[in-house]
Amino acid sequence: MPPQARFNAYFSEENQIFHALSLGIKDYFQKTGHTQAVIGLSGGIDSALTAVIAQNALGSDNVLGISMPSIFSSDHSISDAKALAENLDIQFEIIPIKEINEQMLDGLSPVFNGSEVGLAEENLQARIRGNILMAAANKQGALLLNTGNKTETALGYCTMYGDMAGALAVISDLNKTQVYAVARWINAYFNQEIIPQNTIAKPPSAELKPDQVDPFDYDVVSPLVDILITEPQRSGKLEIEGYSAELIKELKQKIRLAEFKRRQAAPGIRISPKAFGVGRRYPIVNQFSTK
Repeated sequence: MPPQARFNAYFSEENQIFHALSLGIKDYFQKTGHTQAVIGLSGGIDSALTAVIAQNALGSDNVLGISMPSIFSSDHSISDAKALAENLDIQFEIIPIKEINEQMLDGLSPVFNGSEVGLAEENLQARIRGNILMAAANKQGALLLNTGNKTETALGYCTMYGDMAGALAVISDLNKTQVYAVARWINAYFNQEIIPQNTIAKPPSAELKPDQVDPFDYDVVSPLVDILITEPQRSGKLEIEGYSAELIKELKQKIRLAEFKRRQAAPGIRISPKAFGVGRRYPIVNQFSTK
C-alpha cells in the first residue's frame, strides 16, 4: 500500500472500529479472567470478521474456530472457513452436524408428527451448532464469541439459543455495511487476503435450507435500519428520501417484534451512541409505533 494510502487507512473509521473492538475483547477477557475464545466459522463475513478481531486481540494460540457443516452447507462454506483459519494461524476443527440433526429429528417425530418442513427444522440446526460451540467453550474453559451484527439483531434475523449464543457479541454494534467495510479494510491495510475474497463477494446465507440466501438487500436495508433505530424523528421524511413506504413499515414491525430476542442476547461492545442493550431500551412487548 502506498504511504499516503496507508496514512489514510490508519486514520479511517474502519481502523478505529477494528482497534476499538480488539480493545473491547482484551478488556472483557482480562476482567473475566479468560484467555481462550471459541468461534463458529460458517465461511461467512460476520464470523470471519469476528475471528480476525479475536485473533488480533488474543493471539492465534488462544482462538479456536469450529466449522459445523450440514447437508445444506456449500463446499465453499467449509473451504472459506478453513482458509481463514489458516490465514490467521488459529486452531480449526470440523464437526459435521448431519447425524446429530437426524437423531434429533427422529426424537422429535412425535411432536413434529410428519408436518411440513419449515422454520422449526431450520432453527434446530442453528441450536445444534450453539450447543456444540458452548460445549467446546465449557470444556476448554473458554468464552464463546457471538458473531451477529447489528442489522440482523435489529430485525430479529437470528435464532434464540442458536446463533445468538455467546458470552460476548463482538460485532453486535456494527451494521452489515460496516462489517463489509471493515473486512475490506483489513485485507487492504495488511496487504494480504486475510479474509478470503469469496467470503466477501458471495451472497450471505444461513444455509439452513436448499438455495437459501438472506432475504434482504443490505445495501438498502442496513442504512435504513440504522436510521429507524438512531434517528426515529426522520421516519416521516424517509419516503421523500426515496425509501419504499412498504419497506419502512415492514422493517419497523420487525424491529419492534424482535425486542424479546435482543433482551436475551449476549452483551456487546458499544461503539455507537445507540448500541442494543446499552443505549436503547424498549419494552419487550408493546403496541407503540412511531408514525
